[in-house]
Amino acid sequence: MNTETLSQRYALPPEVENERVRSLEQLHILDTPQEDRFARITRMARCVFGVPMASVNLIDRDRQWFKQADGLSLGPQTTRRNSVCQATIARTYQHPEEPALILEDAADTEFACVPGVGGDGIRFYAGYPLYGPGGHPVGTFCIFDNQPRALADSELQAFKELAAWAQRELESSDDLERASAVQRQLLPRPLGDLPGYSVCAMCLPAYAVGGDFYDHYRVQGGAIFTVADVMGKGLGAAILAASVRSSLRAASRAVDRLTATDVDVADTVNSIAAQLSEDLASTDTFVTLFHAKLDINSGRVEFVDAGHGFAAVIREDSRVEPLNSEDLPVGVLAGYTWTRGEVTLQPGDTLVIASDGVLDLVGDGIDVRPALKLVSQYRDPAELCDFARSLHARTPPLDDVTLVAVRREPS
Repeated sequence: MNTETLSQRYALPPEVENERVRSLEQLHILDTPQEDRFARITRMARCVFGVPMASVNLIDRDRQWFKQADGLSLGPQTTRRNSVCQATIARTYQHPEEPALILEDAADTEFACVPGVGGDGIRFYAGYPLYGPGGHPVGTFCIFDNQPRALADSELQAFKELAAWAQRELESSDDLERASAVQRQLLPRPLGDLPGYSVCAMCLPAYAVGGDFYDHYRVQGGAIFTVADVMGKGLGAAILAASVRSSLRAASRAVDRLTATDVDVADTVNSIAAQLSEDLASTDTFVTLFHAKLDINSGRVEFVDAGHGFAAVIREDSRVEPLNSEDLPVGVLAGYTWTRGEVTLQPGDTLVIASDGVLDLVGDGIDVRPALKLVSQYRDPAELCDFARSLHARTPPLDDVTLVAVRREPS
């Protein structure tokens, strides 16, 4: 039997295959970089079973792609017809009560035609299906050996438990992608027409989701701008970031309605700090934020810098004026009160607010001066954001990168 015939034998009905591939696509994991969470599983498998090879694979329509492959020299992928794992996928539908495929000596089976099987190559194979949304088999967890062997009952149980670990990681990938999509959708839409001003904003999480966010929206006589950074990374920080964003919006609009003419940014921050104090204390975290209101007629910016530390005005003549503050982050000290600062944007000036992830893009991650010097070279907010994205693409930082730039256009 050749590999083409083997592929035909284990082909799935078109409607089944389409559902299976759709399930795989919903994971959004194909062609992503290797991750240590999967490498830990394959390292453990090689140690537990004393095998030289282990892998976590995803089976696309025409290829088998390795999310993690230890000890295999097949490259990042192989054609599906040259894969034993296609039989493991098919077996899931044929024998759902026992989907594991165990080949004690693959060289004595129909898979002897597969490149790499037999001789000094793969002799022993054990594969267990991995499932995507809807319960469709989308990949396999496998161990291999260059020698024929069998698995004792206890080893088979350990093999299934490691496969279950890999399954949980796949499901975690799906959950993170859904969370990432929600977080992207929560970012504000472009501000639209702000007479006399141009605005650009971006947020690039270091992981699938992040603890940074920016926000902007119109209020009477101007607009509100916020950049905040919740301590930590990942899903936990993202959940808290959503709470902070929601509280800030609600407080700003409540104050706006009460005063009818003005939003006091200090009142807003003090209000949300009181609301969030228990949540931040119970999670042992804090939030740095820069929260500002722009008056579009005068160019006056009223702001609160709660331990954020990276905001500056780039004057038209390239002078950089950092907006320094000694106020603490929200959540550090109960009962703390934040104060308001003011600065005025003259025609040609740009307000830049960033998270500390920008410091990883430029410099050593601590000293703000190189970043401020670089930022001062850009007048157009869109060009500044494009430059930051290009740096991020070349060397992704270890922290989330958020940037908001607001320019008052020259008269």
